[in-house]
Amino acid sequence: MLDYESLKLIWWLFVGVLLLGFAIMDGHDMGIGTLLPFVGKDDVERRTILNTVGPHWDGNQVWFITAGGAIFAAWPLVYATAFSGFYWALLAVLWALFLRPVGFDYRSKLENPTWRSVWDWGLFVGGFVPPLIFGVAFGNLLQGVPFHFDDNLRSYYTGTFFALLNPFALLVGLLASSMITFHGAHFLMIRTGGAVHERARKASLIFGSASILFFALAGIWVMNGINGFVITSQVVAGALPDPMDKTVVMQAGAWLKNFEAMPLLWLVPLLGFVGALLGMAFARMGHAKLAFWSSATAMMGVIGTAGVAMFPFIMPSSTDPRSSLTVWDSVSSQMTLEIMFWATLIFLPLIMLYTSWAYRVMSGKVTAEHIRANEHSAY
Repeated sequence: MLDYESLKLIWWLFVGVLLLGFAIMDGHDMGIGTLLPFVGKDDVERRTILNTVGPHWDGNQVWFITAGGAIFAAWPLVYATAFSGFYWALLAVLWALFLRPVGFDYRSKLENPTWRSVWDWGLFVGGFVPPLIFGVAFGNLLQGVPFHFDDNLRSYYTGTFFALLNPFALLVGLLASSMITFHGAHFLMIRTGGAVHERARKASLIFGSASILFFALAGIWVMNGINGFVITSQVVAGALPDPMDKTVVMQAGAWLKNFEAMPLLWLVPLLGFVGALLGMAFARMGHAKLAFWSSATAMMGVIGTAGVAMFPFIMPSSTDPRSSLTVWDSVSSQMTLEIMFWATLIFLPLIMLYTSWAYRVMSGKVTAEHIRANEHSAY
């Protein structure tokens, strides 16, 4: 049997792995949705683009659902508080996601150009809005979210939807969106040839440069313009969860303390920059698969940087720092974490094996000839 402290740490890592899986696997088809109206210049090219991800985009949603389910089961206080505070933002994500299944299934059912154009832009919204809002949410987490608990641990959110759209959060939102589009461009390069392949390569250079710029600006902003959070009371990592049983203060530069304590952690943001630079270099040389895995590495570096900077905080409170939720005090019971741990050890490899098999079966280039030969069955 694993001890409670170890399980809390393991679940912090598991949730991180699931979020990275979502960003890498679902991110590339969202990035392709963002590129659709710009990289495809006529109907055949846009159908070619859609069919690069059409057979498996919905399978990638498993990562999204699993990550959400893991947060609900492992960190119930985080789930409840985040859904209260980010209620309208998460609804906007859901509304944008609704456009994806309908767009994929019905866009090519009618030959009317206006109908198809409307759904092209609908798929653009479904690909662009979710990563933008998830990035905005991360930007707000780094600044602290205005919520507090009462004596009965009832959560109260005191902010507004429009307050979430502050300049730093929007910058992180643009970083997330450009990173996802950068990754999508590489998958499009793998699955297409000719003019679409060439436009995707140019998109890689544009959005790769944007990712590096936004990541650097966000880093400078965090180091010089944002207060971090520090626990000032003793931490008993294996104690029963009680988010009010600690004291927390906001300090300038506090998000750098983990890097100062463990200098090896600087390799994580370095991974973000190096991955993006390699992604652009490989795309420029025409090595699409290497570019894809490089942009995946860049996403690990960028998302990992936020994770290690904030550790052990998950959802800091800007209005009552003592209410901040951490890895140690926002988790489920030891039994729940342990049952989920063994279930994850069994099912996560199965998901990865199935996904690998599906991508191997559906590998190869999608061409205009394939679309014309499958006029009524292709997306």
